[in-house]
Amino acid sequence: MKGIILAGGAGSRLYPVSRIYSKQLTLIYDKPLIYYPLSILMLSNIKDILIISNEETIPHYQKLFDNGSDFGMNIEYALQTAPNGIAESFIIGEKFIGDDDVTLILGDNIFYGNLDFIYRAMQKNDGATIFGYRVNDPERYGIVEFDDAGKAISIEEKPKEPKSNFAVPGLYVYDNEVVNISKNIKPSPRGELEITDVNNVYLQKGKLNVEKIGRGVAWLDTGTPESLLQASNFFGVIEDRQGLKVACIEEIALTKGFIDKKKFTEVLSKIPKSLYKEYLERILKESH
Repeated sequence: MKGIILAGGAGSRLYPVSRIYSKQLTLIYDKPLIYYPLSILMLSNIKDILIISNEETIPHYQKLFDNGSDFGMNIEYALQTAPNGIAESFIIGEKFIGDDDVTLILGDNIFYGNLDFIYRAMQKNDGATIFGYRVNDPERYGIVEFDDAGKAISIEEKPKEPKSNFAVPGLYVYDNEVVNISKNIKPSPRGELEITDVNNVYLQKGKLNVEKIGRGVAWLDTGTPESLLQASNFFGVIEDRQGLKVACIEEIALTKGFIDKKKFTEVLSKIPKSLYKEYLERILKESH
């Protein structure tokens, strides 16, 4: 399984900050936003990851992650020259994906809680697997309609009259056929290759699985100043109460066995004196 993080976009709702840097580099409590979707892929045991972004932002991600070797991973980068839609990711990443299946996560999506259902879906995926999350404002999202038996029967992008309250979060698991499907869909009226159109192809083939996300799991879509503040406060409270960090990629690399303690110590030596480093030193000490 390969992983893709789509971390581009204009971020116009975050203006004027978005004039300076990508929203995926904005701070969520104590770390850049992109750490959160990256951590989801790492916790899913995905080591080969492609980050897709624009020309101005890729150097910042390279400064953060380099080639991924510090985390026992292979991280590559690719350019999306314009916001041509989520589905273009699979065309851009065709060579990277090769013959593998692929999980795509949007760089501004955060999931928190017991996510075993996500990891199981990745392991058992046949065709495509997407997720349904109950929201109060379904007209803002791609919405899944279910029949009386709970089977998905339609997906609509930002419908004026939603047929359910279950939105599709920015996490998608596909078999290798997604590359050809993405190549053959046509741009929408807004000129983008829509991920909803890809999902509808799988739906028509009878190969779309939709997993409903139950209570107790948080999905945070961080596209506005308000949602960024909410996410920062949310994780600030959790980390303060537990004394444990969320989406700490160095810790995840160690606990998942991507790197050993020797490599972890080497990585630690590169980090300047900070509260983040003090936390990692504690993690290393507790791991003995």
